[in-house]
Amino acid sequence: MLRLFGPGCPAAPVDPAKLSAADCAAVWIDLLEPTKDEERWTEQLIGQNVPTREEMLEIEPSSRLYEREGVMFMTMSVLYGVDEGEPSSDPVTFILTDTHLVTLRYIDPKPFVVLADQVYADPMQAAKPIRAMMRILDAVVDRLADELEAAGRELKNISSQIFDRGARSTRRNPELRYEALMLRIGAAQRLLAKVRETSVSTSRVLTFLRSCDGVQQHDSSLRHINSLIEDAHALDDHSNFLGDNLTFLLDASLGMISLEQNFVMKIFSVVAVVLMPPTLVAGVYGMNFKYMPELEWLHGYPFALSLMLASAVLPYLIARRKGWL
Repeated sequence: MLRLFGPGCPAAPVDPAKLSAADCAAVWIDLLEPTKDEERWTEQLIGQNVPTREEMLEIEPSSRLYEREGVMFMTMSVLYGVDEGEPSSDPVTFILTDTHLVTLRYIDPKPFVVLADQVYADPMQAAKPIRAMMRILDAVVDRLADELEAAGRELKNISSQIFDRGARSTRRNPELRYEALMLRIGAAQRLLAKVRETSVSTSRVLTFLRSCDGVQQHDSSLRHINSLIEDAHALDDHSNFLGDNLTFLLDASLGMISLEQNFVMKIFSVVAVVLMPPTLVAGVYGMNFKYMPELEWLHGYPFALSLMLASAVLPYLIARRKGWL
């Protein structure tokens, strides 16, 4: 899909066969899962080859951040799929020239959706290529901040569930409760990992963009880039803090699971101790000896039952007095 942004551009995807690259007045060209015709039209417009999907997936910095004949190629990982409950990241390539900004992507993350609506409403937000790119990066950083805030709230809720004395005192289906907690911790960890991947990638793109000669000539853009770099570093620090907190919650959950297991094993141990003396008494009086003192005794059977009961109650009372139960 090919969309054009800028003054006088249509608010709908366009067909490259019906549009001349030479007559295009768009500033921001957005390629979403482009076809071969759309790629050829864009290459004719900027005079450079558009990276392939395989080239975008390469992770070495030299393949993601480079300059060719005055055209800057920048590829960064962008977070998506959070609202669907499947957070992931995928590379998005920015091609920045003096007259155009090309974005090449195979996902549709929320920052692009929101920014596209804003630019359609106010085309002057994409009046210059560098301005359009800064708006995109700004939207990405804002989105990361929102996700980190949501992750912080989720960790707070998880902490409350782990250390909730009332929930632990009931001990009803503890395995289901801790299974749900572990799943929530896993989901939070996955989100934090993808957020950090995007924030680190954004920092690299911003640092590369700041070092370019064309950007250094624009003081306002340079100040904006420095501000976004500081924001990205702050997000990195906050994600590290949340990651440490998440590790603590994971350890706490495992500790609580161990306590629950120890409680169950303690009950089994006390029950075994309680039943051991009666079993011993029953074993003694179950032996097939002809001459036993109580064999012909009138009160032998009640005596044996009373002895078994007393031998079971006594360990139970001792366990209760010691606080084992």
